[in-house]
Amino acid sequence: MEYPIWELTTFGGGFFIALVAVFHVFVAHFAVGGGLFLPVFEHMAYKRDSAPLLDYVKKHTKFFLLTTMVFGGMTGVGIWFTISVIAPQSTSTLIHTFVFGWATEWVCFLAEIAALLIYHYRFDKMKRRDHLIVGWLYFVFAWLSLLLINGIIGFMLTPGAWLETGSFWDGFFNPSFWPSLFFRTFMALMIAGLFGFITAHRIKDDETREAVYRCCARWTALPVVLAVLSGWWYLSVLPPEAMARLSLKAARITAFHAYIPGIAAGLFALGVAMMIRLPREARIALSVILLGLGLGFIGSFEFLREAARKPYVIHDYMYSNQIMPDKMGQYAESGVLSAMKWTRVKTTDDPMAAGKVLYQAQCASCHSIGGPMNDIRPLTEKYPIIGMDAKLNGLGKVQPMMPPFAGTPAERLALATYIVNSIHGGKPGNIPFAAVELPLDIPPFDPDKDEYVLLSWNNLGMHCISDSYSEWVLLPPANDIYAQLIKRGSTPEVVTEGVKLTYSVEPGFENPAAASDFWDNVESIFGARPADNVGLSGNGLSGAMHHNEALQCFEAGLIPVEPYPADGSFNPFPVFTVRAHDAATGELLAETKTVAPTSTEMGCKNCHGGPWKHGDLAGISKATGHDVLMAHDRLSNTELAAAADAGKPMLCQSCHPDPVLGAEGKPGLLNLPAAVHGFHANFLTDRGSEACAYCHPNRPDGPTKCLRGVHDQADVGCVRCHGYLEDHALCLLKHEQKAGKPGADKLMRHLAPRTVASVDAVNPRLPWMQEPDCSTCHTERGIMPDKAAANAYNTWTSGGDTLYRNSPDETGAVMCIACHNSPHANYPAVNKHGKNRDNIAPLQYQGNTRAIGADGNCTVCHTGQAPDEDGHHPE
Repeated sequence: MEYPIWELTTFGGGFFIALVAVFHVFVAHFAVGGGLFLPVFEHMAYKRDSAPLLDYVKKHTKFFLLTTMVFGGMTGVGIWFTISVIAPQSTSTLIHTFVFGWATEWVCFLAEIAALLIYHYRFDKMKRRDHLIVGWLYFVFAWLSLLLINGIIGFMLTPGAWLETGSFWDGFFNPSFWPSLFFRTFMALMIAGLFGFITAHRIKDDETREAVYRCCARWTALPVVLAVLSGWWYLSVLPPEAMARLSLKAARITAFHAYIPGIAAGLFALGVAMMIRLPREARIALSVILLGLGLGFIGSFEFLREAARKPYVIHDYMYSNQIMPDKMGQYAESGVLSAMKWTRVKTTDDPMAAGKVLYQAQCASCHSIGGPMNDIRPLTEKYPIIGMDAKLNGLGKVQPMMPPFAGTPAERLALATYIVNSIHGGKPGNIPFAAVELPLDIPPFDPDKDEYVLLSWNNLGMHCISDSYSEWVLLPPANDIYAQLIKRGSTPEVVTEGVKLTYSVEPGFENPAAASDFWDNVESIFGARPADNVGLSGNGLSGAMHHNEALQCFEAGLIPVEPYPADGSFNPFPVFTVRAHDAATGELLAETKTVAPTSTEMGCKNCHGGPWKHGDLAGISKATGHDVLMAHDRLSNTELAAAADAGKPMLCQSCHPDPVLGAEGKPGLLNLPAAVHGFHANFLTDRGSEACAYCHPNRPDGPTKCLRGVHDQADVGCVRCHGYLEDHALCLLKHEQKAGKPGADKLMRHLAPRTVASVDAVNPRLPWMQEPDCSTCHTERGIMPDKAAANAYNTWTSGGDTLYRNSPDETGAVMCIACHNSPHANYPAVNKHGKNRDNIAPLQYQGNTRAIGADGNCTVCHTGQAPDEDGHHPE
């Protein structure tokens, strides 16, 4: 932050450094290898007493002088100029750390100039021995320059002990010094051979030309082999995190990995081919191709070296945007704009102006805007502002190639706003959903005549569906409906024998196959294709419920209902009618209704782009789903996108364990909830319940509003039970860490709990099987918890019947959920598709929206005189 920034757009992203460096480095290696080439070939000419060969050396010397001293010298100055204006902080560090190294290199360079000028201009005017000595002196000084520059360049990737000692010698003789020196020396010899081919074509004497071709071929082929071997040595000394970056399935890194062995093979094969007597035109063409391959070889190496160094310009010391890692905490606390000495923009009052400055300071060193180098536009085109903000939030965490954002959340949002609204011209937001009042018929109930009370519910309160069926499936359409039949009386009893319970969906939802492509892809995902409108368990949209002996209730599992009625609307709360009949006579004993909440309003598009699949409201489109796969492939080295393109979409649980489905997954992989929440928590830190709504269907202005029960009415949001997203992710990841799964550590590394004091204080839990314990807040019967202090995070149930959705009351017969309703929709609930759409049972049986039996309504089940004490809740 000490230096001003050269404001670049089209030619940002290191364009000028790359443009100058790629040619300078190529010619600089030629200056070393060619320095050996000249005295060796001059000695050969003297030994053979060959005037044509000596004439070739003389002419090649002039070419060498013009190429290395003139062009190479100019590009060398260009390198210093470009790095000083584009990367001034790192340039300053290199100068101050290696000032005597630079001074020594400049002495060597001055000696090179003097020796080469003498060698060229005194070619025929000195004794042969003296002239050869000058040539050898040039090579010695040139190679010493390579040695000195190699130590400094290697330091940037492998500073080694210098990070602790600050010693010149520790920085110079860094871990990659020797393998890099050998690699560059062999590369220099190879390039000398390539340029030898170029000038050899002008030799008029056939035998001399053939001799030079053969020698240059050996200078090309043998050093290539040695360079490849020393390259493996070089890779072996890189830091593990650098090797991890090189193993990423990123388009450019993958491409350059493939280039190097192919180019090396081409250099060897064509170099050897130049030894064969071919037509002169063919050899000219081959020599040009070889020179291009040589440039590609060294360019690919330098690109991968730069990629291995990311996100640093000096490994573990300075980020590629010149920001020091040890300043990140300061900038996060007080802001980075106020620390910039060269800008007048010090606040985010004008987000666009602040964002522009932040872009130049933190992004332009690696990204251009519409330019040839790492154009930021296609990389960020898919993001709305909330997605761009999340992307910036996650930089440098699970994605190791980019430095973390430096600054406050307000500054991060300003940068996101600038990228989306200025660079991309803005993105439309989600269309707010206006609440509707859908028709709802409450079944009749006569407290004086009816003998039975039938209670029905969904066990989750919301079943989310990932309907990107042609790409991948996280959660298929699979809703569960439960019911208990209670025979009223002075001592009510739960009836489980001699009765038959059935369910049926309301009109308009009977044929989901007409509105969904689930059945078109289900066979490739699950290995079998059920009939249309029949779910994975064999249940359809209507049918018989089955007795669940463990829970003493009836259930219909995995019902394939989706939120798309036949009229084309979006209704995530389809109503099911549940009836109880006498099994022997078929007499209708009781009837009720319940919603089977099911929504496709999953917010993947917020970060992965694409439109909503169904209208402007919900659904994961093919474009969104495919981008998810591309991200997974890039970060986890999978081939899921290709599989989907081949008509083989995957169920996430085919690899990841998932307790809710009983999926074992592959050994060593994180369970699905831990992987999903652990990954995304790194992008959504320091947020409240809105972080949950970025993915789950709970946007305040969305069409679903998953959390709609009494807790929502009391302003008790997601974080009061599940913790902030960091908390939620950590408890899931700690369970996997305890199981020895290495992926947990990677996702936990940058997460800090916000509800408890430390990671050590976080209690691990198994998702779906261990959930927040209601009794953490609801400690006394009839006493409402202190809303301001209530927090259920970090106290988990032990599974089984301790789970709210499975737990019975104190009598051991009636399930808690039967009277209080589903999680996230506890009575009284407020529904966007009809205020009382979730409150059917209490309205049917007691004329209000409170929990069954509340407000003294014990006579719903207890006929005659109401009991003196509450037998359902603990004291």
